[in-house]
Amino acid sequence: MLKTLTELGLTAQGGRDASVTGLSVDSRQTREGHLFAALPGARAHGADFVDFALRMGARAVLTDPEGARIAAPVLAEHDPALVVVQDPRQALAYAAALYYGRQPEIMVAVTGTNGKTSVATFARQIWQLLGARAINVGTTGVEGDWQAPSPHTTPEPITLHRMLSEAAAAGITHGAMEASSHGLAQRRLDGVRLTAAAFTNFTQDHLDYHATFEAYFAAKAGLFNRVLPEEGVAVINIDDAKGMEIEGICAERGIEVMRIGRSDAADLRVIAQRFDATGQDLRVDFVGNIYQIRLDLIGGFQAENVMAAAALVMACGGDPEEVFSCLPELAGVRGRMQHAATRDNGAAVFVDYAHTPDAVATAIRALRPHVMGRVVAIVGAGGDRDRTKRPLMGQAAHDHADLVIVTDDNPRSEDPAAIRAEVMAGAPEAIEVGDRAEAILRGVDALQPGDALLICGKGHESGQVIGDDVFPFDDVEQASMAVSALDGAL
Repeated sequence: MLKTLTELGLTAQGGRDASVTGLSVDSRQTREGHLFAALPGARAHGADFVDFALRMGARAVLTDPEGARIAAPVLAEHDPALVVVQDPRQALAYAAALYYGRQPEIMVAVTGTNGKTSVATFARQIWQLLGARAINVGTTGVEGDWQAPSPHTTPEPITLHRMLSEAAAAGITHGAMEASSHGLAQRRLDGVRLTAAAFTNFTQDHLDYHATFEAYFAAKAGLFNRVLPEEGVAVINIDDAKGMEIEGICAERGIEVMRIGRSDAADLRVIAQRFDATGQDLRVDFVGNIYQIRLDLIGGFQAENVMAAAALVMACGGDPEEVFSCLPELAGVRGRMQHAATRDNGAAVFVDYAHTPDAVATAIRALRPHVMGRVVAIVGAGGDRDRTKRPLMGQAAHDHADLVIVTDDNPRSEDPAAIRAEVMAGAPEAIEVGDRAEAILRGVDALQPGDALLICGKGHESGQVIGDDVFPFDDVEQASMAVSALDGAL
């Protein structure tokens, strides 16, 4: 597929135009006729690889002033069409959108520290139940009526727009995306034509990347002050401390807001909630109309996730009566408060992706009303990530669970024992079991009738990262094996 730089919204130095056959950010994937984007990175500048990209056949280069300076000798030798802009990531995102062209007719995005996967998945399920062909894109890949793997929660622009184009060609009309802080900071969503966007909550995470809370929040806010068009609709959890700030951003741009939450200020409000062993019943008020809804989902926070998804669908034109009638049919999200197994004595085991202090506390508190006995929690922390949250995760488990086991998560390049020690600092009475499989076995073994085990941290992940190796490991599978072994099924 040939497109000129002008058709991609790019202006080369000297007014030169060039037809390009594709886009690439990795010089190893550059092909004859490509536009190579030399982007600034955390460890190196993409301009260091311009020489290799040109030798691979790149016809044009997109970069920033610093990249042009770094690659000046190579550029002078090969003389490709050169596009120099202040924000090459954003320029690449818009160019990718124009190059691939097609997207599903209705696209929404959700950001926040917790709940993104659940909200995007529930929105996709609601659309499917209403008869639309839909997908969700995020941590679990591309799921729904068209499927594909995805290496990032928010794929980089070239991959993202290629996937959206292929999905649209396959008949997908609706899509829900997770908007991670990394993806927003790196302009990966710019160019996606959104109808609506949602904000779930804001708590500590990713400070290894963003350095400060302010920078982390600014990245999240980018969905509303930059990506969502002025004619779009913002769905905001008004109960969160940052909800009013997001609403203020939307007010400045004239963006319509739909508030969700439990406060009287919410347009879609949860007014009552009752729990049992298999789910919960909700009573909700949507602009004066009352609905009673059964959810076969564990965890009180799922009410907020489901309401955010319902609000997104309604913001895109969904009929409220039809949307609310679909909610009892929603299925839980893989690795999000997922029921993994039940012991012969009735004690249940759940797996959840909770990997921040707030998420651990929220998950345990949310499980408590469904459980007559004790809540046993298994927690750990990933290596090469925000160290400040490790003792806080231990403390969250200590404060809300009856029994805590600290184990390894994904140690990566760090010493697993050192990570565990930092988590244990917040939970001094916890049991320390380094081997994750043994920790799960011991947690299951501790369950008495009426108890529940919550395995936090890895959720849907199917591997454990130790050093440079990824070993097969699935919390749900390990829990099921432990129950079978202890109850005599193996």
